[in-house]
Amino acid sequence: MKLKCLPEDFRVTELTDRPTHGRGSFAIYRLTKQSLGTPEAIDAILRRWNLARQQVSYGGLKDRHAVTEQFVTIKNGPRNDLSQTSLELNYLGQTERPFDAADLIGNRFTLVLRSMSDAEVASAEQALSDVAVNGAPNYFDDQRFGSLGQSGEFIAVPWCRGDYERALRLAIADPNEHDRPDDRKEKQLLRDRWGDWLGLKTDMPRGSRRSIVTFLVDHPTDFRRALALMRSDLRGLWLSAFQSAVWNRLLAESLRDLCRPEQLFDVAFGERPSPFFRSLDESQRGELLDLRLPLPSARLKLESGPLFDRLHRVLAEFGLEPRTMRVKFPRDAFFSKGQRAAIYVPANVQHQSDRDELYEGRRKLTLSFDLPRGSYATILIKRLTEVA
Repeated sequence: MKLKCLPEDFRVTELTDRPTHGRGSFAIYRLTKQSLGTPEAIDAILRRWNLARQQVSYGGLKDRHAVTEQFVTIKNGPRNDLSQTSLELNYLGQTERPFDAADLIGNRFTLVLRSMSDAEVASAEQALSDVAVNGAPNYFDDQRFGSLGQSGEFIAVPWCRGDYERALRLAIADPNEHDRPDDRKEKQLLRDRWGDWLGLKTDMPRGSRRSIVTFLVDHPTDFRRALALMRSDLRGLWLSAFQSAVWNRLLAESLRDLCRPEQLFDVAFGERPSPFFRSLDESQRGELLDLRLPLPSARLKLESGPLFDRLHRVLAEFGLEPRTMRVKFPRDAFFSKGQRAAIYVPANVQHQSDRDELYEGRRKLTLSFDLPRGSYATILIKRLTEVA
C-alpha cells in the first residue's frame, strides 16, 4: 500500500460552525495550500503583506504533503485575496476574535490508498466496517514527533530535569531526518566543536543557531538562558511531543489491560510500537468510548488507582515522576492541560475501489470520512492496513 503518492491523494478540510461573515477587527480567510506546511505558508503570507507574526492565528498545523484547507485570521488584515505558488488565501469576512483550535469541530479527509492487491482492498474494506462500529485508538501520530531526532531523546526530558545544556544540544545539534543539507552541516559542526563558541561563531553562517552561539560566546555556561532564546513556538512543540508520547503510552497500557492479547496487534510508529484492536466486545466498546485520558504533567492531580500507577510507570522510563514533569524556566513554557478521548469513531464514511492509474495491475481505495478535532487520519490508515 502506498499513501500520498500525489499531493491530491491526501486532502484535509477544516470543519467549523463559527460564522465567517460578521464585524470586528480580525479578517478571516480560507487558506488552501499544497505541498507546503502551515508554518511555511504563514511565513509566506507575512512576507508578502509585511505583517507581524502575532497578528496571525489559526486552529492547527496541517500536513505538508497534502492539499489542505484551513481557516486563518489576521488582526487588521487586508480585505482581499492572495495567490502564490502552492497557496491561495481567500478573504471571507470579518470577525471579533482570532480563530483558534477551539473553533474546530473536526476535519474532513479524502484519501487515496494506492498500489493495493484485491486481497488488500478487501481486507481494508472489512477493517473499515469494523472501525465504523468499534472505532480506532486516538493516538498522536508521527507528525507530532517531528522534533524527535536520531538520538531518540525528547528535548523536554532533560529540560524537565534542569539539564539545560543537554536540552539545548538536542535542540540545535541532534540530527533529524527532516534536516536540509545546510542544517545537517551546521549540526555536525556543533556536535564536533561543542563548547568552542568563538570558533563556531566565526565559521557558522548567520541564522538562528549562530545567534545562540553568539550568546554563548559572552555567556559560555548559561545554557538556561540560551534555551530560552529559541522561538517560543518551537519550545511549545518540544513539550507537546513529549507529552503526546507519554499520553500514547498511557493509552497503550490501558488497551493492553482492557483487551485480550488475541484482540491486539502492534504497529511501529512515533517513538515505539503501540497496540491496536481488531474487535471489541460490547463491554470493552462501552468502556473505551467513555474513556478520556488526561494530558499528563505535574499539574495533573490523580487519585490512587490504575491510571495513577500507569503514569508513574511510564514516566519512570524517562527518569521522571509526575511532580517533575514540568519546566521551571522560561515562565512562558508549560505543558498543556486537558483530556483526550481514548478512541474515535469516524463519521460520514464512504469508500470506493478502482483500477490504480499510477500502478499497472494494482487497485486504489478512495476513502472519505470526518474525524474529531485533533484526531489523526493516518492512525485510521494504520488500523485499516495494519502497517506503519
